[in-house]
Amino acid sequence: MTALDRGAACLLVTGAPGAGKSTVTRLVAATLRRSALLNGDAVHGLVVSGRVWPLGEPADEAARQVRLGNANLCALAANLADAGFTPVIDWIVPDRAQLDGFLTALAPRRVVLVVLDPGAEACRQRDAARHPDEQFAFDGHEALTATMRDGYGGLGWWLDTSALTPEETAERVVVHAYALGGVPASGR
Repeated sequence: MTALDRGAACLLVTGAPGAGKSTVTRLVAATLRRSALLNGDAVHGLVVSGRVWPLGEPADEAARQVRLGNANLCALAANLADAGFTPVIDWIVPDRAQLDGFLTALAPRRVVLVVLDPGAEACRQRDAARHPDEQFAFDGHEALTATMRDGYGGLGWWLDTSALTPEETAERVVVHAYALGGVPASGR
């Protein structure tokens, strides 16, 4: 049993597109004794008719749907944590306002934040290596990572995964995230 299993923690894994979130979170969730994988794309994709992509138009509707999807992710995570499962959340949290929304909605549960940060070039290469149906056309890696760092760079565990395999990354997350990624109450 790991510290992620022992504590009543919600694990939030974020990073730019191509950072390895989906692969790593699947591996982490499979390693834990009692866990649930919450894929942000799947939860946000529950809206079918009238769906607006997070960076889409109209911008006010995109923002409203992001808030709704994030609220649903947090509600699921809270319910699962309260039932004794470690929720492993896979989602892009682009700024401090959205992170604060997660922290508020998940309080008083412990939030463990891991930011996978292999660098923009690694993200682009990883995305290009995906099956064409799974590629994510995105060219704002540097700007997104800068916004994340400016907003909450001092919080959680920023993990450079550029030289790690998904399995090595998942192993490090399971072993070290609880100690290194905890977001203190003052971070809320």
